[in-house]
Amino acid sequence: MAENKAIAGLFDLAGETALVTGASSGLGERFAETLSGAGARVVAVARRKDRLDQLVERIATGGGEALAVTADVTDRGAMAAAFDAAEAKWGPVSILINNAGISGQKRALDITEADWRAVLDTNLDAVWFNAQEAAKRMVKANTPGTIINIASVLGFRVATTLAAYAVAKAGVVQMTSALALELARHRIRVNAIAPGYILTEINEAFFASPAAEEMIKAIPQRRIGTPADLDGTLLLLASERASGFMTGSTVVVDGGHMLISK
Repeated sequence: MAENKAIAGLFDLAGETALVTGASSGLGERFAETLSGAGARVVAVARRKDRLDQLVERIATGGGEALAVTADVTDRGAMAAAFDAAEAKWGPVSILINNAGISGQKRALDITEADWRAVLDTNLDAVWFNAQEAAKRMVKANTPGTIINIASVLGFRVATTLAAYAVAKAGVVQMTSALALELARHRIRVNAIAPGYILTEINEAFFASPAAEEMIKAIPQRRIGTPADLDGTLLLLASERASGFMTGSTVVVDGGHMLISK
């Protein structure tokens, strides 16, 4: 019986404070709700205050605790203030979900310096600096923690019009390993999730169109994923009990997409 209780508590995040970037929609919104459902206190960070307020209200209605902080992840001062707000309310952030990102779809020859910089600033540089900010605070507080970076299968392969995005996500994969190596002695674990095609409000029109049919057929499971398909991986990596010996891993969740030829 005691063993069953221990297993049931593997993904219990009660007492943890999780900061989720890009929490106003899509995967970030789902991540915030999933972490709250497992008992974590959630700091939801994004630029759209109205959407964040709605998320916080839903979490509160469900019995959870959440705080909305409006910030652009590329603004280091604003992100430091977000961590400050979390600490003022609940103490140091123990779980960071580096989720915010943009696609910047353009063909390689048409990408301007501003286009390139926008994608790399958001998808790579912000991930680095926010992970660094979280880790410094964990070390100062002498508390263990976990950082989960959201990569992509395009960190391992490429796609037309997504060169900058693929380069940034490949960097996130390597960054995850590099940070994991250096932060392990501080009891900070760093892992990543690399989703395949996931249905969100941003892409739902495309995936409902005839143009997406062949793409979906090429995925071994013959479907695209939903945000709920990432729940288990998120909770696995967030929980010290469940994945305490995991660091430097990038977990691919893609319906078999990576199994097909490039």
